[in-house]
Amino acid sequence: MSGRPAFDPYTPLMVLKPFADDIWTMDGPEIRMNWLGLKIPFTTRMTLVRLPDGGIWVHSPTGQDGMVMDAVESLGPVRHLVAPNSIHYWWLPQWHARFPDARVHGVAGLSQKAKRHLPPLEVLRATAPTGWAGTIDQVIVPGDVVTEADFFHRPSRTLILTDLIENFEPQRIRSRVLRFLMRLTGAVDPDGQAPIDLRATFWRHRASVRAAVEQMIEWEPDHIILAHGRCYDKDGVGELRRSFRWVL
Repeated sequence: MSGRPAFDPYTPLMVLKPFADDIWTMDGPEIRMNWLGLKIPFTTRMTLVRLPDGGIWVHSPTGQDGMVMDAVESLGPVRHLVAPNSIHYWWLPQWHARFPDARVHGVAGLSQKAKRHLPPLEVLRATAPTGWAGTIDQVIVPGDVVTEADFFHRPSRTLILTDLIENFEPQRIRSRVLRFLMRLTGAVDPDGQAPIDLRATFWRHRASVRAAVEQMIEWEPDHIILAHGRCYDKDGVGELRRSFRWVL
């Protein structure tokens, strides 16, 4: 891939965008991930939730810009930094350095898998910790390569996913080659899913994945926030049934 941006960005970048009551998203810089010797570009998105005590819950903290951290802190004191899977963790050290009193949460095994030193992590389990229990529910989706924690904000009926659905919009992908590759993976709008190579890594765990998806459906979300691509602002249950038909 060239150094030219691969996507038309979700501008403005690094700006708080209200999504629902007490929820904001922030679209971050394009990053590039190693895949079969290629540098595959991805858009990035951070999600912020204001908890009933006024504290801020930060999902997949993005970037290390001080002005971004100032903007997040303007919402309230940062109390929780969440690495939702074994890929989305890179900026945790910078965020923890800025907010040393925040609790840092990650999936099991992340400290051992991470390619950089991370602050001590509280392991995410199937039951929400005291910091957000009753406001945000969660479920763990285990996999051979990626284990992901997914979250449901009860007051706004918003599901927050990371890589289990990717929904890249073809019209935002500038390269025909990349657009073709993304279509092959099955991770493009309007039929976004987990990329086919990622789906394969969950094969041995499909019973657990199915149970997790059934829990998400039982929550009956109205909205779904995604880390990559277009989010869903309606019919959350229908989108879940469509996107996870490979395991249901």
